[in-house]
Amino acid sequence: MTIGDRVSVQVGRGVLSVASGLILVVLATVGYTLPPPFDPTPLRVDPVFQTLPPQPPSELRYVPSNRQITTRDVTVTAEDGTPLGATIRAPVAPGRHPALVFVQGAGPGVRGEFTTQAEWLARAGIVTLVYDKRTVGYDFMKRDFGLLARDALRVLRELLSRDDVDPARVGLWGVSEGSWVVPLAANESGAVGFTVLVSAPNVSPMRQVTWALGEQLHRLYAPSGVRELLIRAIGAVDADFLRYDGLPALREMRQPVLALYGTRDPSIPFVESSKALTDALAEGGNDAYTIRYLDRADHGMRFHGGPLVPDYLRTLANWVLGLPGTATPSVHIAGATPVQRLEASDVPAAPWYAGGTVIGLTLCWPWRVRLRGRAGVARYGRAAARPGGGRGGRCPDSGPPSGGGSAGMAWTGVGPLVSVVAFIHAARACSRSTSAGVARVARRWGLLCLLYLSTQKSVWCRSSLRVDQP
Repeated sequence: MTIGDRVSVQVGRGVLSVASGLILVVLATVGYTLPPPFDPTPLRVDPVFQTLPPQPPSELRYVPSNRQITTRDVTVTAEDGTPLGATIRAPVAPGRHPALVFVQGAGPGVRGEFTTQAEWLARAGIVTLVYDKRTVGYDFMKRDFGLLARDALRVLRELLSRDDVDPARVGLWGVSEGSWVVPLAANESGAVGFTVLVSAPNVSPMRQVTWALGEQLHRLYAPSGVRELLIRAIGAVDADFLRYDGLPALREMRQPVLALYGTRDPSIPFVESSKALTDALAEGGNDAYTIRYLDRADHGMRFHGGPLVPDYLRTLANWVLGLPGTATPSVHIAGATPVQRLEASDVPAAPWYAGGTVIGLTLCWPWRVRLRGRAGVARYGRAAARPGGGRGGRCPDSGPPSGGGSAGMAWTGVGPLVSVVAFIHAARACSRSTSAGVARVARRWGLLCLLYLSTQKSVWCRSSLRVDQP
């Protein structure tokens, strides 16, 4: 590396630092000023959720989970011919046992995600089935929950065909997005004897996503203007499933329901969700429900994405093994007292001059800022290394900006997508920490900002970064 190259790297870093601050200021200002404001109201907590009674000891008693099990891989064909790979685990013991099908949450789920839970429950005396989620007919913009429900019922029939399964105690377990699927399947088939809903949002997917993004960015001390801008960018996504209303399906359910929530779940408005569940079941006349809040559990019933909280599997196994007696509990809602700050709100409709186009252009703006071409910073560094060169701190002119025209605008469109996805992904990862001090949170927020800008390294100092390559 030459002296000019080293100067180039220093200049590139300096420009990046200044640009980082400038971009955050601009994004925050736009978020503050674009009408209408996105300002969710504080949640008015129902008195029922202000102080919950502890779980009954019978739900937390020790469950032996040391039985021998058999494991069998099968393939189930969906109604459209899509093959669904599945794994069945069953205890090696005489008689008929309760059975449970795992219905996955959002994303391209594979059966391996639930291996730990499925094996533990099988060793406790429950036949379990996990299956690969379909990829045909399911993507980021289009999701048919009815189709997914029919997939779950196809898989359920595989369990009903077994001699070691008690047909009166066969149920569906659904997590997150899966909790929109399970009620649809339960209402379509009387073969579903019970349902388990884990981290069930019970609000529209759009309200859940905007609440989660706002909550996670708040925990990272993100500027409120930036939070509003990103939330409104999500709100501008046009996908029908984001407006899905799952309450009508809940009102029709007649099966016993076990709903489990975590008090450290950053992904759903858990108090609001459980209240919506109780209201919907009451309207439908279903009194066979059990809602339990597990202390320090996150969205997947884990400690900060790590091991499962111990009360989770004990509560689940004792409830399933105790059916039908456990269907109507002595207390409907119990466990650790949850705390939710804000209501889950829809993103307000914006006028044309503050809609998705303007937000998209705002997010594109950092990608169109150039230093007069790719080599501007590097040329400045080499000029500064020459005797008398680079005086006045001005970058030499390197010609017109690169990447112009339609091709440049096409690449520009990729920028905001990558930036927002990286921003949200980092926010979700960082939000798992609840004990970080101010300094640690500040460092994480700084890292988050750099992640947002890392996709722009080719814009700000691509040439200067190349000097480290052989």
